[in-house]
Amino acid sequence: EKLHSASNFNKDTPKGAISHYAAYDKNGMHIVDMWESESDFTDFIEKRIMPEVKRLGIKEMPQVNIFKVHAAYVPGYNKITSKMKQTA
Repeated sequence: EKLHSASNFNKDTPKGAISHYAAYDKNGMHIVDMWESESDFTDFIEKRIMPEVKRLGIKEMPQVNIFKVHAAYVPGYNKITSKMKQTA
């Protein structure tokens, strides 16, 4: 959460960011993002995430997998964001 806050993702949306989902389970945190391009994602990591990782003293680096999206369909998007606002 400290890294997410420090990256200012929600208030200063990075170039190319389309969506961001985060979840926790017994293995830790899992994040799924959708970006317009791999270069936009890489730029965000290099310029906004890595400086904060160093500043916060985070030693463990995440496993990152990049996939090209074939199709995206999010029919419940408005329901998701509405529910999130209610719990905030």
